[in-house]
Amino acid sequence: MTKPWFLYLIECVDGSIYTGIAVDVEARYLAHRRGTGARYTRSHPPARLLGYAEHPDRSSAAKAEYRIKQLSAGEKRRYATGLTQPHRCDEEGQETPGKNDREAR
Repeated sequence: MTKPWFLYLIECVDGSIYTGIAVDVEARYLAHRRGTGARYTRSHPPARLLGYAEHPDRSSAAKAEYRIKQLSAGEKRRYATGLTQPHRCDEEGQETPGKNDREAR
């Protein structure tokens, strides 16, 4: 059985929305925050993780990523309201529970 992949959305400090895919969203978000993630988030630092959605494999996550990247920032924000809400990380990267956390299904 393959590991699930996740589509995630990050709001950057300039208000832009970064969309990506990963197997481990928390680790990938921390990499973005540390400046070791994508080139885009090095010049547009993350403000917060808006949410994420699980996909059965990399292919379906990549297809969803492509569709979301076609949306405007406003449309991405509306889409994010339906996503699983992340745990919040403090300045040291320690997790604090996020509201509407759907991981405990």
